[in-house]
Amino acid sequence: MISILTLVKRRDNMKVVLCNDGTCIPPKCPVVDIQDDKVVIGEKDNVCILTKKQFNILKEKIKNNEI
Repeated sequence: MISILTLVKRRDNMKVVLCNDGTCIPPKCPVVDIQDDKVVIGEKDNVCILTKKQFNILKEKIKNNEI
């Protein structure tokens, strides 16, 4: 089970930590860091960087159960 802990919310920006099984060790948990011009998903040095447009496409596909 994954729990979601919002660390920072600033205007339209947000950083969310995805913790496993109720154990939250922020440096080891994956994050979704929504910034002004990009979205960074992953942990430490293992990240994927999406444009806002790409992230919105990903969100829609998830909402529509396409992935």
